[in-house]
Amino acid sequence: MNLRALRYFVAIADAGSITAAADIVSVAQPALSRQLRELEAEMGVALLVRGARGVRLTPDGVAFYESAVRILSEAARVRQRLSMRPNTRLRQVTLGVSPTLAGLLLPGLMGNCLSSEMDLQLKAREGFTPELITWTEKGMADLAILTNPEPTRSLSFHLLLGEPFALVSNARLGLDPVVPLAQLPRIPVLITSLHRRLVERQITPLQGQLNVRAEIDSVDAVREMVISDSWATIMPISVFRGRYAHPDVRISQVSGVQLSRQLVLAKRVEKDEARELELVQNLVQAELDRLVRNRTFSFPV
Repeated sequence: MNLRALRYFVAIADAGSITAAADIVSVAQPALSRQLRELEAEMGVALLVRGARGVRLTPDGVAFYESAVRILSEAARVRQRLSMRPNTRLRQVTLGVSPTLAGLLLPGLMGNCLSSEMDLQLKAREGFTPELITWTEKGMADLAILTNPEPTRSLSFHLLLGEPFALVSNARLGLDPVVPLAQLPRIPVLITSLHRRLVERQITPLQGQLNVRAEIDSVDAVREMVISDSWATIMPISVFRGRYAHPDVRISQVSGVQLSRQLVLAKRVEKDEARELELVQNLVQAELDRLVRNRTFSFPV
C-alpha cells in the first residue's frame, strides 16, 4: 500500500464512480480498477460495492476512507514542512477560486500563508469555473479550484474533494429534511447556470426535472433571496454552512440520487514543477481538510 493507492481510492469514493475518478486523476480506468482490486486484496476486505450507477463504500470502506484521508492530510503537512526553506525568495502565486468556496476557504488559507515562515505572496481571484479555466490557461492564474471540469490537454487536475449538493429553502416553505427526486418539479428554485447544468446532468438519466424560476449567476444574490423570502435553491451544501448558516433556512437532502460536485485543483501542464505551486497546493489541501473535519461539507446531523 502506498500514498498513490490511497489517493486513487479516495478519488473513487469522492467521485462515486471509477469512470469519473479516472478522468479526474488522469489515469486509465482499467489501471484504476486494478489498483482498487490490489488494495482490497491487500486489506483482505471489500472496500466498495459496485453497482450500475457507480460505487458506494462498504462499512469497512468507510473506516478505511476516514483513515486514508487522515494519512494523506498528514503526508501533505510533512511535505509542506520539508519543502520550506528560510530566506528563500518565492514569486507571487495567483489562485483562482469560485464564489461558492472563496468565503469559506480564503480566510484560513490566507491566514496560514501570511503567518507561515514561507516568503510567498498569495493572490486570490474569484470567478466561476469557465473563467477560472481561461485564466489558468492564459497564465492569469497559476492554480485554480474548479468544479467538475472537462478534461483538457492544457491543464492537469488533482482531485481535492467531493461535496454534496443540497436543496436549500426558506423555512416558510416547510420542506422535509429528505425530499424525493420526483418532488423537485413541484418546487420552484433559483439556481446559477453552472449548478443547473451539473444537477440536470445527474438527474436527467433518472427522469428527474427541475422547476427553475430564474437563473442567477450570483451565489450571494441567490443566498440572500432564499434567506429573506420564500425561495429554494440547489447548491453545494457549504454555501449555507459555517458562518453562512441561518435559522430561517432549511437544508434538505434529495433522495433517489447522489447530487454532488467534484472540486479539483488545476494548473497548466508544464515541464518544470515550481516549488511554490506545490506549497500552495499543500496549504489548500490542509485548509480543506480542516473544513471537512468541521463538517462544512456535510449535512447537519
